Amino acid sequence: MIITRIYRRILSFLKIRQFAKYGSNIFFCPWNSQFTYRNIELGNHISIGAHADFIATRSKIIIGDHVVFAPKVSMRGGDHRVDIVGRFIDTIKDSEKLPENDLDIIIEGDNWIGMNVTILKGVTIGRGTIVGAGSVVTKNLPSYSICAGVPCRFIKEEIFR
Repeated sequence: MIITRIYRRILSFLKIRQFAKYGSNIFFCPWNSQFTYRNIELGNHISIGAHADFIATRSKIIIGDHVVFAPKVSMRGGDHRVDIVGRFIDTIKDSEKLPENDLDIIIEGDNWIGMNVTILKGVTIGRGTIVGAGSVVTKNLPSYSICAGVPCRFIKEEIFR
């Protein structure tokens, strides 16, 4: 048990330096998660739950300060090009992608992202917004709101902040 804890601390210490940018007080689980480290920028006071899957091969994932991710959150900063008739999708090279196929994901800060949330390319989640568990975020979400659903939509404004 102690050996496992020591291994996990060392792995976290080494892996955090692979992020494009990172602040202080960051908790994440590199031993059971998947990240494209070079394209992810983290602010301060970030907690990323287990089994996270943050992938952006050509775009960026930018996360502000004070963000909490529950387990099993997935973010995808890119998409496949599907407009080339007569070509199989797996034969289209990354260099053939259009700019709109890979767009940044921005999470402004002071956010809580629930369990099993999927966030897709080009989305900005406003400051102070809570995203309910199981949501699929395909469009920008306003600041200081509670949003949930498939697709994710505005539920109500946060009145306590």
